Amino acid sequence: MKEGVQQERAVTHWLAVAAALLCGIAVATNVGKVSIMISALREDMGLSLVQAGWLSSAINVFAVCAAVVFGFSADRIGGLRLCLAGIGLSLAGGAASLVAESFPLLLVARAIEGAGYMAVAVSAPILLSAASRLEDRRFVLGVWGTYMPGGIGLVMIAAPLLQGLGGWRAIWGFAIALLLAGGVSAWLQRRHYRFAEAPDESREESALAVAREVMRQPLAWTLGLLFATWALQHFTLIVWLPTFLREQRGLDMHWVAALSCIMVLANVPGNVIGGSLLRRGVARGKLLVLGSSLSGLFMYAAFSPGLPDGVRYLACVAVSFVGGLIPSSVLSASTVIARTSRQIGTFQGLSLQISNLGQLLGPPLIAALVASRGSWEAAVSLPVGAAMLGVLLGAAAWRLEKGYGARR
Repeated sequence: MKEGVQQERAVTHWLAVAAALLCGIAVATNVGKVSIMISALREDMGLSLVQAGWLSSAINVFAVCAAVVFGFSADRIGGLRLCLAGIGLSLAGGAASLVAESFPLLLVARAIEGAGYMAVAVSAPILLSAASRLEDRRFVLGVWGTYMPGGIGLVMIAAPLLQGLGGWRAIWGFAIALLLAGGVSAWLQRRHYRFAEAPDESREESALAVAREVMRQPLAWTLGLLFATWALQHFTLIVWLPTFLREQRGLDMHWVAALSCIMVLANVPGNVIGGSLLRRGVARGKLLVLGSSLSGLFMYAAFSPGLPDGVRYLACVAVSFVGGLIPSSVLSASTVIARTSRQIGTFQGLSLQISNLGQLLGPPLIAALVASRGSWEAAVSLPVGAAMLGVLLGAAAWRLEKGYGARR
């Protein structure tokens, strides 16, 4: 790839942007489908609670262990190739799940889906950057943060409607259909991703240096850690709210899915607003501090037993909404961190690897606090503490980014 060519795009190709975003939403349905269908899976496959927990978290294995490697691969082989390979792996994992008849086979299929998810998560931002003009890039990469809540919310909407048609396998089929749509859409828009192709042979020897340059920047690590604090908060809600509604308030599956879906999808407009504010020149650090402080405040309200249930639920929705400022701000920071387009994948991989620690550790830590203290409300110290740490990291990121001058 010729450095600087990406900066010359005259217009943003919005269909190409939408195709790359659809790929992200499709792999995100794989992240959310197990949690919403956990009871059906346990009943149909005879899984224990521990096995179901491993099945849910197995998709994060590659993210926690090797996201940077995936990002480095995207920088080397090209965003489009890795994105399509990720769609292919996700399809293979989904198809294998449909025919699996035992827990080990399901676990292997889930791990394959995890590899596909990671490949798309680090490569799609490269395609988004390639398809957008410089003036729109911060907005486009900010909106990219909607892919996870969009995919999880979509599968939550579909679950009650499709479960009666074929149980959990109908939901897997729905995810496979979305993956096919995303892969075909990206392929049809491939001419608009030509700046995301692999680098020339003559430049490949510098690939490690390209990755090292990203990983030497304190701002990249600060943003990754801040993203982890938000992931812990968000996935605490994703795990806690359905369980609370079902076990503590006795709501049926349709109400649990609908209320949980609204909470998750509230993150989408938050991301869009964050991207819009970034495009208008609002400081990234300001959005990170604001998002972290408000999410901590609303999280405290959500876990407060003295408040009415309706107020507590609205607080959950508010956490998700204001928290949208965080992924939009972090994931769009490749316009600052990446000095060249080849560094986007490495930064995305680093951010996802660190943030997935929060996603992986949050639910079991919450469960441990609940078990030791006897109530869900007693676990509030963990997400609120994470939000407070996020405020400090946001302030640090604000200060560090000032050193980058006018670089966007």
